[in-house]
Parts: sequence; C-alpha cells; structure tokens
Amino acid sequence: MTKAELVDQVAETVQLPKSKTEAVITGFLQAIMEALHEGNKVELRGFGSFRLRHRQGRAVRNPRTGATIQTPAKTVPAFTPGKAFKETVQAGAAAGDTHGLAAYKQTTF
Repeated sequence: MTKAELVDQVAETVQLPKSKTEAVITGFLQAIMEALHEGNKVELRGFGSFRLRHRQGRAVRNPRTGATIQTPAKTVPAFTPGKAFKETVQAGAAAGDTHGLAAYKQTTF
C-alpha cells in the first residue's frame, strides 16, 4: 500500500477530505521521525513501537573484489509490532484473509 492509497482509505473511513487526511497522516509520520531523531521511543499501544537501534561497525567482504572493508557504526530505526498487531495479522493469515481486515475490525486498541 502506498501513502496515497492509505490516504484514500483513511479519508473514506473518517469522511474527511483527502487533503486534510493527507496533512494528518504526514504530520503523524513526521512526529514519529522527529521523536526518533531526538532519541525518544514512540510507543503506540496495541500497534507497536518505534525506536533506534545502534549497529556496531564491522568488517565486510566486497563480493566483486574479495577485499575486506570496514563499515562504520550507525543508528537505524526499528519497529516492533504490538500484541494486538501480531494477533490481527495471525488471525487474518489463518482465516485466509490476506489483509487481516476481519480481525482488525474486531480488535480495539
């Protein structure tokens, strides 16, 4: 699903114009990115949490030349799904519902 498709689906569900829905979704995503940039964890109960993970630098091999290269340490964003999120996906997969929508509509966050 693309961001445009998400905006269309949410706009239809909440009965708001697409422009306002896009502004809300963009603001929501921007707030998550800013919180992570500041070093904070973002936790959405039932959905999941976003946090930063620190990766150590390591030696890797260039497959083309075989030379060993040292990669620098870096910080990467990570998402951990919440319990309700996992249950919704599992229930949808078990029932053959590839989108998990039937279980999602029954789940309250």
